Amino acid sequence: MTRTTTVAAGAFAPGHLGGLTQHIPFELVDHVLEETKTVQARVRTLPSRVGIYFVLALGLFPSLGYRRVWDKLVAGLSGIDHGLPSEAALRQLRRRLGPEPIEALFETLAVPLARPTTTGACYRRWRTVAFDGCSSLKAPDLPRIRALLGKVRHHWGMSGYPALRLTVLCETGTRGLLGAVFGPSENGETVQAAELLPRLTPEMLLLADRAFDGDEFLRAVSETGSQFLIRLCAHRRPAVLAVLPDGSYLTRLRGLRVRIIEADITLTTSKGQRITGHYRLATTLLDHRHDPAEALIRLYHERWEIESAFYSLRHTLLTGRVLRSQDPRGLEQEVWALLTLYQVIRTAMVEAVESVPGADPDRASFTVALQAARDQVIRADHILPTSSGFTTSGISTAVRSALLPPRRARTSARKVKCPTSRYPANPTSEHPLTSKNVIGLAVEIRAHPTSSAGHGRSGQRNQVLQHMRTSPHRPWHARELATALSLTHYDSFCVQLSRWTREGLLEKTANATYKLAPECLLPTETGGA
Repeated sequence: MTRTTTVAAGAFAPGHLGGLTQHIPFELVDHVLEETKTVQARVRTLPSRVGIYFVLALGLFPSLGYRRVWDKLVAGLSGIDHGLPSEAALRQLRRRLGPEPIEALFETLAVPLARPTTTGACYRRWRTVAFDGCSSLKAPDLPRIRALLGKVRHHWGMSGYPALRLTVLCETGTRGLLGAVFGPSENGETVQAAELLPRLTPEMLLLADRAFDGDEFLRAVSETGSQFLIRLCAHRRPAVLAVLPDGSYLTRLRGLRVRIIEADITLTTSKGQRITGHYRLATTLLDHRHDPAEALIRLYHERWEIESAFYSLRHTLLTGRVLRSQDPRGLEQEVWALLTLYQVIRTAMVEAVESVPGADPDRASFTVALQAARDQVIRADHILPTSSGFTTSGISTAVRSALLPPRRARTSARKVKCPTSRYPANPTSEHPLTSKNVIGLAVEIRAHPTSSAGHGRSGQRNQVLQHMRTSPHRPWHARELATALSLTHYDSFCVQLSRWTREGLLEKTANATYKLAPECLLPTETGGA
């Protein structure tokens, strides 16, 4: 049987990535090379375009050395004179390119992958996205790498390898990436996430965990025009400005008007075990009629899709290995190449799933797509589109023929994939050590009372706000409030009033005299004094 392979001409022939080349076409690679001024001065055995595809292929075959990866690229090019570069020549090719063109390539490809009508991609009119960080990427334990990344110190000693922290903005419906920042692990997730805020748009709904609940960060997210649904730390007890019919309530966090939803979630496993957890979520979706509290509680579960993205990147694509680069610029180039490769595989997967009506992108297997991509690189298949149009038939066919069944609800104790100790970090977790099916899930919204004397100063703050709302437009003297609420520690109470003023709940009109801030007035109270 005769097989025809269509590739670029001459020295550019080894520059391909099998069927994935259709998502990273020659024209795009040439464009980023020109933009970053890394085009070769003259065409010889290893042009810059070939170097881009070679660096990406290193991510496809993380366990192989340079020469063996080169052999994969040229295995399907029988009859074509492609040369046999040495490992030194391939290393020099990587140095000549640097990280800039690979980063530019990723920035071009890091766009939303799903159509608005794709199953699981959107909540109402907003595309759901999530922030999170991963610090399990390990780099070689060499002096130059340690100088860049340092090493994590634990109470039992130093970590084995320098760790690199990666923070991404992920499209939860497809697990595609919209942006990424990485650096030393000492850089916190919120510091890195702040660099990705410009990628948020008014068409997005951000989901995030308790690491991102800072007031300044929430305000910065709000200023992008996007909505958010973020879990708050347990110790945060926002002021109750108005209780809504569904049990949620309105509050202000440093002047930002948000809605708080508190709920107890109880799940029942197939073994009869019942596990209950408490969630406190803050959201800018203020209308309880269009966005019921229970619907938002159930939506928050989509945040965990970003963890599956990290698993695919760290353990399926990289197979848990230490990064191969031994200098800072090479390390940067390698990480950008891994992110680019991950994104382009996700792109092929989403296109395959969207061709199946009603299919959810999370039914596509990343392992199947990865193996199909590797096979196509070796065979040099589907490098260019056919005359019938754009196609990635090998990967698309493999993904469609191996769609996973609809996801079933499961639970298990959370495990650290790259532990620093052989002993479990949280042996007292209520969740089972092995995965168990969930046969029941109950959501109970905690209806917040209109007045509360509990929770110490939090209850005192709510009592003060409720009392001032009896006459919302007039100023109140601190001693008048203390007397009405039977508070004995007057000086401490004045300190609290000053703090609530800084938080934007009150407005100081004179010495020890306060009134409700205009932003804290309910719609029925804004008609005038």
